[in-house]
Amino acid sequence: MFQPKFFTCIKNYSLNQFYKDVTSGIIVAIIALPLSIALAIASGVSPEKGLHTAIIAGFIISFLGGSRVQIGGPTGAFMVIVFGIISKYGIDGLIVSTIMAGIMMILMGIFRFGKMIKFIPYPITTGFTSGIALTIFSTQIKDFFGLAIDNIPSEFISKWGAYFTNFGSINWTSTILGVASLLIIVFWPKINKTIPGSLIALIVITSISYFLKLDVETIGSKYGEISSALPKPHIPNLSLQNIRELVPPAFTIAILGSIESLLSAVVADGMIGGKHRSNTELIAQGLANIASGVFGGIPATGAIARTAANIKNGGRTPVAGMIHSVTLLLIMLIFMPFAKLIPLTTLAAILMVVAYNMSEWREFKNLLGAPKSDILVLISTFTLTVVIDLVVAIEVGIVLASLLFMKRMADITNIKNLMDDNDEEEDEENIISNISKDTLVYEINGPFFFGAADKFKEVLNEVQGNAKVLIIQMAKVPAMDATAFHALETLYKNCRSHKMKLMLSGVQEQPYSVMEKYGFIDRIGKENICESLNEALEAA
Repeated sequence: MFQPKFFTCIKNYSLNQFYKDVTSGIIVAIIALPLSIALAIASGVSPEKGLHTAIIAGFIISFLGGSRVQIGGPTGAFMVIVFGIISKYGIDGLIVSTIMAGIMMILMGIFRFGKMIKFIPYPITTGFTSGIALTIFSTQIKDFFGLAIDNIPSEFISKWGAYFTNFGSINWTSTILGVASLLIIVFWPKINKTIPGSLIALIVITSISYFLKLDVETIGSKYGEISSALPKPHIPNLSLQNIRELVPPAFTIAILGSIESLLSAVVADGMIGGKHRSNTELIAQGLANIASGVFGGIPATGAIARTAANIKNGGRTPVAGMIHSVTLLLIMLIFMPFAKLIPLTTLAAILMVVAYNMSEWREFKNLLGAPKSDILVLISTFTLTVVIDLVVAIEVGIVLASLLFMKRMADITNIKNLMDDNDEEEDEENIISNISKDTLVYEINGPFFFGAADKFKEVLNEVQGNAKVLIIQMAKVPAMDATAFHALETLYKNCRSHKMKLMLSGVQEQPYSVMEKYGFIDRIGKENICESLNEALEAA
């Protein structure tokens, strides 16, 4: 079950592949450097915590993960929920939430939930991803324009109200540098696709700001000196009540991290023609988040953009991801003191581009042409993510999608009287013509579950008591649940009270298993369960 890809790949490892992995790892580290710092600040923690996460969690995800090319670290998906946890419970609350989320992810891997993540509907993932993107964008307005606002409201609508109210305090120097940063990030790939535009923007704009002594807010002016030392392990002592309150956000981190990491692994599989081990990946992600939390980092998961960059630059084994973490460690130890010179407007520009890339606006637009039920799930999840929070959005989205799915399943399940049906195929017409007047035949089409149980009851309430035999044709029933079985048992009791024999035909494996577990097979009698409708009619 737990089989890290590293130990599989290392068996036939070559010097040539090592060279490619090292090259790719260094390039990915350069890409991850500005992102890790920017995501940490936007999440409400100090800049170095983003690097700690990429170094510690990133190494573990590559070393113990189920994908040969996955790159782990902090991502934009966690920004909103991390900021909310810190605002309410402080940094200790975030540490405990991250550790709890890691434990949940390990349990999901142990109980083989890796394959089940794919059952989360696409409109939900698109809805909350687009909502997160809009939220990330909205949190960067203050730093991008250099607005003089001391306390920014956390609510989306109130936040934008504060922006419009205080837009007169715009810092034009900060704005010009922010626009310049955006232009560099967007157009640099036309010059060089290997070195990321975000790093070029960071170096160029920081140099201009420093040497020209421009009046803009920097990491140093906001956070002071930044430590380049490695963090020490720390587990906070929170009350049991606080831990209980942190379960929902921890669960959201676990679900979100699982979805994003496995989605990244699937994308990577398509690019390299490989196959990841989903449950191993979940266990590794869990261990990485526990380690990140213990060392004061933030939640981590597989990063799709960095993983794709790793593949494009020749990385084909977990060694590339491990080199990426080691490179970030060296950069932090040597160059971290210079990070205090970085203007916040440049980091805001980097995150605006991140928000745009993760917005999935094309997918969002395409989904607006989907069935109304999917549109409802999409809009609800998106709106709740932006206006309330991610936890509520995911909960409501899953419940709403489940209810709508059950309604669709109930709609396609129908119960019909074969004697009244005028649309039979030719081979059924001979069967119907041979039905005795004392025999009633009803057929169930589709899944027989609680959503369709009432429909079953309504139809069979019309059954007249003067018939001697009632046959229920179940050849087109792939599955049955407890509620549907209860409706069937109620019918059986009614038949007995009217001295009417109940017979079943064409019962498939799963419904038969349910009836057997409840002892219904013995009560009705095996002789009254026939393999085909013809056999049931002959017996009748």
